[in-house]
Amino acid sequence: MQRDLEKVTGKKPTILNVTISNNNDLSRQMGARAASIPIIIGTLGRSNLVKYAQQSSTDLKPKLAAIQGKWEAGVSEVVKNPIPGVASAYVIAGSDKRGTIFGIYDFLEQAGVSPWYWWADVPYKSHSAIYALSNVTCSHGEPSVKYRGIFLNDEQPALTDWVIQKYSNGTAADRPPFNRFFYSTVFELLLRLKANYLWPTMWNSAFGVDDPLNQFTADYYGIVMSTSHQEPMLRSSPVEWYQFGSGQWNWDHNKENITKFWTDGVKRGSPYESVYTLGMRGTGDIPLDETGNIDLLQRIVAGQREIIGNVFQKNVSEIPQVWCLYSEVKGYYERGMRVPDDVTLLWADDNWGNIRRYPTPEERNRSGGSGVYYHFDLVGGPRSYKWGNSHSISKARHQLEIAKKYGADRIWIVNVGDLKPHEISMDFFLTYAWNTTLWTKNDMDKYRTQWALREFGSSELAPTIADIVKGYSRLNYRAKPEMYNNTMYSLTSYHEAENVMAEWDSLVSRSNQVVQKLPSDYYAAYFQFVHWSVIAGRTTQALYVEAGYNQLYASQARSQTNVKADSVGALFEYDADIRDQYHALLNGKWNNMAKQTHLGYWYWQQPMLDSMPAVTRVQKRQVALPGPMRLTIEDSKGAWPGDNSNQCAQGYNCPPPTVMPITPFSPSQTRYFEVSAGGPTAFNWKATANVGWLRLNQTEGSISNAASGQRVLMSVDWASAPAGSASTGVVTLSSNLGQSLTVTMVANSVAVPSGYHGFVESEGLISMQTEHYSRSTAVGGVSWELLPGYGRNSSSMSPSIAVDSHWQAGAGPALEFDFYSFNSNGGNVSVTVYSSPSLNAMSGHPLTYAVAIDSGAPVTVQPMPLESLTGSLPSIWNQNVAEAIIRSTTTHAAQPGKHTLKLYATEIGFVAEKIVVETVSGSTQYSFLGPPESIIV
Repeated sequence: MQRDLEKVTGKKPTILNVTISNNNDLSRQMGARAASIPIIIGTLGRSNLVKYAQQSSTDLKPKLAAIQGKWEAGVSEVVKNPIPGVASAYVIAGSDKRGTIFGIYDFLEQAGVSPWYWWADVPYKSHSAIYALSNVTCSHGEPSVKYRGIFLNDEQPALTDWVIQKYSNGTAADRPPFNRFFYSTVFELLLRLKANYLWPTMWNSAFGVDDPLNQFTADYYGIVMSTSHQEPMLRSSPVEWYQFGSGQWNWDHNKENITKFWTDGVKRGSPYESVYTLGMRGTGDIPLDETGNIDLLQRIVAGQREIIGNVFQKNVSEIPQVWCLYSEVKGYYERGMRVPDDVTLLWADDNWGNIRRYPTPEERNRSGGSGVYYHFDLVGGPRSYKWGNSHSISKARHQLEIAKKYGADRIWIVNVGDLKPHEISMDFFLTYAWNTTLWTKNDMDKYRTQWALREFGSSELAPTIADIVKGYSRLNYRAKPEMYNNTMYSLTSYHEAENVMAEWDSLVSRSNQVVQKLPSDYYAAYFQFVHWSVIAGRTTQALYVEAGYNQLYASQARSQTNVKADSVGALFEYDADIRDQYHALLNGKWNNMAKQTHLGYWYWQQPMLDSMPAVTRVQKRQVALPGPMRLTIEDSKGAWPGDNSNQCAQGYNCPPPTVMPITPFSPSQTRYFEVSAGGPTAFNWKATANVGWLRLNQTEGSISNAASGQRVLMSVDWASAPAGSASTGVVTLSSNLGQSLTVTMVANSVAVPSGYHGFVESEGLISMQTEHYSRSTAVGGVSWELLPGYGRNSSSMSPSIAVDSHWQAGAGPALEFDFYSFNSNGGNVSVTVYSSPSLNAMSGHPLTYAVAIDSGAPVTVQPMPLESLTGSLPSIWNQNVAEAIIRSTTTHAAQPGKHTLKLYATEIGFVAEKIVVETVSGSTQYSFLGPPESIIV
């Protein structure tokens, strides 16, 4: 505190130790400082200074009485005549040790010290003086969640190699130096973020052994230590077992040695505030056995509790314990295994941010309560993700809000991998755990803006920085960068890849502008928090998109293939440049922290070396067999003239190209064709339309070299287009070298009845974002609510969280969507609901919804199948979480005309993002995000 205030004000406060007794005037002890305003800090029941202040101030006395005996509560305010000889003081008092610590760090944060001053190099905000208003009380009651913390996990290569360099002069003996000097920086960060709980690194380290003072230091700071789901009894597994254990890691065959091993762990941790993990998994974070032997695990837990009771010589129920229901362990519970009520049940997510279970009414009454183990980092299937900040805090907030309302609030722990680059997500998780009432679903933009203001101190730039963070987080959430491939985003349909890259390019441009405007001393912090994620994310995305175009152009005999190959190579090198920029910050303070591989996954595990996507080159001295002019069109991978497997089903002797039909209600009012080179020969081209209503934005051009290509936009003058359907226009494309080709466009000049309001079909489908519903109907006070920023596009809808609410199909809260169709599939349409890949987390109540059209019977849908009895997730889970969406399709009767689609809630926790009604079979083109939203009239 002394250091921080000196950094902020330029003046070093004096720490004064005083002795106080009845009628003792402190002015003589304070000397010349008696005229100043001191800061009095203390804990109720531990500080005589606070005791005297409480007795002296009639205003302060009831406030301190209100926090007496509370968990981590505190009060801070200006107090008149708090103790003899002091006219006025600022008192920071806590109900316990951490209550006082949080009061101190609250004060320092308001004074201008970011919690991230060390871990992200946020500069101190300079002030010539610090003021406290005499009529303002800063107080905090008990936190929303009792134990709030992080898990440093999957720490190789980045965090491990950074620690080796920074804490052992670049050398390591048998293990990396995760010592008290390293952990002290983590402990301080946690306390500044009002956290109190830690699972330490585990894969090649042992917290209690690597530095004998680690546990003492944690307790000194006030951090409650525990160990992860696979490390029982406060011992690192398998590291410590390999070092100190004897025999097999098998309870039935080696009970004596394992008992001694665990007893030593409990004894070692007994002087300190700890939570003991119960249970047992196999070595290497795998299941204990293949059979899921409940009797075996129950005997193990009974043995562990006996050890704890023997060591502490007290009722074991008084010692905090946790059983983490991770992966297959949840299967033990669901098949009937139980632990005593005083043990906290720690429900895990699926490693991808979808909580697997919420407490039932009976479980909410357990004395040990329950909690949540969440992930911002993963080593595992379907793909490890460790490189970037790819989380939606809007989604995390919603999942955690449900957990809180269902009583899972004893422990919240989040896997943050190397800690960096998950700073912002971690900040929100811990902030929300401290006070779940502070940040509602509608406050996420406000949170990001206030966070940016705290870190960068600019009210002008904070909204822009917040929006950039929101933007890159959404793009990374759609698909984690580790999941990228050449064809994930469509290169031909809905302008999808182009639109995604336009979003990234806009973020890069805006972030570069922030860099130019921020004071230079903020650059390192901004680079770590924001700019790295933007430029690295854009580069990774562009790398795969360009590689996709390279392959596509090669199949189309376009000489631009080689341009794209060069682009991929340049982006691959730039990716390494960005990594090196990170490592060079502040003379290498964070060297190695950005070395996580992320390019070239072959299976779920991280690649051992980044590898560039494969590229193809075409012969630059050769002319394409049909001639130098190549013609390609929107929504097709085909190319003309000549044969191409994508021109038609036959793959040869295919007709000339026809672009996708267009109507006045098409989301895009243009179609395009592209003219490019098929070899080194230059040529000129001209395009003419055979009807007046077909407009071209360019009617002639020149392809001067092999890298050239030109896009021509086709549009319709609806005022002159014939009314009705199937008006055909033909564009003739000719070159000065004698090649001639045609492109056909069909314009459907359809109309809706006068006075109609709602979505309108185009291209054989209606695409609707759920937030743009026509009407909403509540049931019993429960209605659908908007979740801003939750989803792959803009927002989503979900029923408000009414605990233990369930409805029959058609009886629950409803959203209605009016739409007008011009087609049908023999009187039927298909309805695809795009929903978040949430799991069946309510015991006995699978997560479902119901959908109907007009007066048709509601159809109930369960998007995600149930887990197996052994705790295995369904096979489709892999694709669903990889794409951050589930697509569920039903069929309904609907002739062409006006209709109302009804989406019914049946369970709490269902999140709907988009609905696509297909009126012409097969009309939905491949795209990762689905068709763009239809026009609303």
